[in-house]
Amino acid sequence: MNWRMGLGLALLVALLLFGWSAWNNRKKPHTSGPAAQSDYIMHDFEMVTLNKDGTEGVTLRAPEMHRTASDETFSITTPLFLMPDKDGHHWELRSKSAWVAAKGEKAVLTGDVVGNSPPEAATRSTFTTSRLDVFPDQHIASTDQPATLTQPGAIMQGTGFVINSQTQQFQFKSKVKTRYVPKSAQ
Repeated sequence: MNWRMGLGLALLVALLLFGWSAWNNRKKPHTSGPAAQSDYIMHDFEMVTLNKDGTEGVTLRAPEMHRTASDETFSITTPLFLMPDKDGHHWELRSKSAWVAAKGEKAVLTGDVVGNSPPEAATRSTFTTSRLDVFPDQHIASTDQPATLTQPGAIMQGTGFVINSQTQQFQFKSKVKTRYVPKSAQ
């Protein structure tokens, strides 16, 4: 074997190694790149969504909201959702954070969720839970987590809870306990 053939083989091996290396290191999509980043951020805002008939669907107030570019969903910090009842009075739903689907058909509130009935309601109610799924078009909020509902004279606890903001009716799903507090003890 002469030196030209040795040099040719060495160059061929180097070319194959270079080609293999280039193929393995070609640009790959990054999960932390622009697709996973926010395409816009809103600060200290109020947003009102409308139903198909033009009436108020839900009002949202929050200090910060991020829209994820890849799936067009929203992440919200310490939101306040105001859901109107049939008389136009508002249920207040608060949490540490929330996620809202791209078209707004579902919101998931997480972390110290508190719901208060409208101040004008005949019976004031407050409920607490760790997670709440809100379906604005259906006027329904529900959870499969433990929940506590407090009304004047009664405290109810259970696992799984559904409330209709229009009718102000609620339902516990399981493990329900009720404690009545007489007016004299209040």
